[in-house]
Amino acid sequence: MFDPLRAKARIIVIVAVGFLGGLGVASTLGWTGTTYAMPTITQVPQIDEDAVRPALDLSDAFANAAEAVTPAVVRIEVISTTRRGQRPGGSSPFSDPNEGMPSLGGGSGFLISEDGYILTNNHVVQGADEIRVHLIDGRYFDASTVGTDVTTDVAVIKIDESGLPFLSLGNSSELRVGEWVLAIGNPGFGGGASSADALDYTVTAGIVSAMGRPLSLIRNELNRDPTFGADAGFAIEDYIQTDAVINRGNSGGPMVNIVGQVVGINSAIFSPSGTYVGYGFAIPIDLAGRVMEDLIEYGRVRRAWLGIAMYPISAEDQEYYNLPEVAGVLVNQVTDGGPAAGVGIRQGDVIYSIDGRNVRSPSGLQNVIAQMRPNDQVNLQVYRDGSPRNIQVRLGEADLEVAPTREPEPEPAAAEEKLGIGVQELTPELADFLQYPEPGGVVISELSTLGPAFRRGVLQYEKLLGINGETIGQPEDVRRILRGIESGDVVSLRLARPDGSTRIVNVRAGG
Repeated sequence: MFDPLRAKARIIVIVAVGFLGGLGVASTLGWTGTTYAMPTITQVPQIDEDAVRPALDLSDAFANAAEAVTPAVVRIEVISTTRRGQRPGGSSPFSDPNEGMPSLGGGSGFLISEDGYILTNNHVVQGADEIRVHLIDGRYFDASTVGTDVTTDVAVIKIDESGLPFLSLGNSSELRVGEWVLAIGNPGFGGGASSADALDYTVTAGIVSAMGRPLSLIRNELNRDPTFGADAGFAIEDYIQTDAVINRGNSGGPMVNIVGQVVGINSAIFSPSGTYVGYGFAIPIDLAGRVMEDLIEYGRVRRAWLGIAMYPISAEDQEYYNLPEVAGVLVNQVTDGGPAAGVGIRQGDVIYSIDGRNVRSPSGLQNVIAQMRPNDQVNLQVYRDGSPRNIQVRLGEADLEVAPTREPEPEPAAAEEKLGIGVQELTPELADFLQYPEPGGVVISELSTLGPAFRRGVLQYEKLLGINGETIGQPEDVRRILRGIESGDVVSLRLARPDGSTRIVNVRAGG
């Protein structure tokens, strides 16, 4: 796995070695001294601000937007259990065959309300056992999943906090190709408990390169998924393309216009190497905002449904059907019993507008329909036999295979579970096995990879000397102290290793 910190270290080592090597070569070759002429000191003339006023105004606009938006951008840290099995070193007396091996990942998101609702990508939080959200001011919170939608790659999560900065949503349908946008997120996120490997809260700028890009990323992913494969036909991919730099870890972060309104969710890059090569893609906020409303209200998406299969219009279609331009969608199939069938839409019809909104492609039609609600009545502008006509249709609701998303209320944790540890007495046998110089006291015998202590770097087999300044002599001391700890409290652990070294680790208790 790529480790940005190690890569950084390698670069430093290479530079240092190269520098020293250069000195060696210079010494070996016996370079002669160089004679320098005394330079004439002149001051470079200052550029007239009036001559570059437009550039300065644009620079100020970028800076103002970045300063306004960044406090509401978050770093998302995800822990998922990918498989279950015995810990490495199966001969250990502490081996636990039920312990899952964690997968660490994450991305970006942004606050959409003062009470902690966060918009992000489904692929950032999908399959998460635990989600933690970091704010730019250094605070962090455990988050719960409100709802996800695999067909648009949109998710909403929530933290329990109030008075938070949040972003306003703009109108992606008003974006124009060539318009300036900013992308904010956490590229290079390493997935660990520390952000040392990340480039948190990075702001990049670019323009809208194109609109309505149908990439088939979601459709292809769903086709490979045994649970959601039937939903592939409902995948909506109508991306905004930008040349603002987007890299791994940016997923879920906001794309904003020059006045700081969210116009998209950064979601994908087109790259053979996995890093930025000039093509980034964002989900239009008009679509994401509609999905967000359903996820918050219902915990799932209520997707409007027309009941057709369609193709894009080709030049041959335009000529054959006597269309004014190469735009719209050709109805290839009509679902029996669906809304379209009920109003007489038939194979060979060309739909070119919905409620006055031009439709240029299948992804564009899906995007428009997805922003509406089941039972909405819409007006379809249709070409049939070379003549335009209007057809009214009441939309149905798509039958999506959506997994339950709202999490049950957690049960109260046992004392040790608040930190995700288990303890036992350090007996003579264990002291000998773990190479402690003498028995006595308490050792951390179990460590949950999903628990707070693990995230803060506590190690299994360390000796627990004290909690919050109180000396620990037996396991019951640990349980007694932790029973008085509330969820969210910071607990100070004093730990020791077999070599006699000690350290203090401060851990925030879980539920």
